[in-house]
Amino acid sequence: MMTTCPECEGALALADDVQTGEIVVCGDCGVDLEVIDLAPLALALAPQEAEDWGE
Repeated sequence: MMTTCPECEGALALADDVQTGEIVVCGDCGVDLEVIDLAPLALALAPQEAEDWGE
């Protein structure tokens, strides 16, 4: 399944069995993207994980 990265607009190939909520990485810019919807396919920047600093 082909789409474009919403950050750099580079071509992005996804597996045919990709699921909603899955995190994928753009091969061009390296940004983490979350699959928001499958029909139509929609990607968004993945939420950043907060550091817990060992707490």
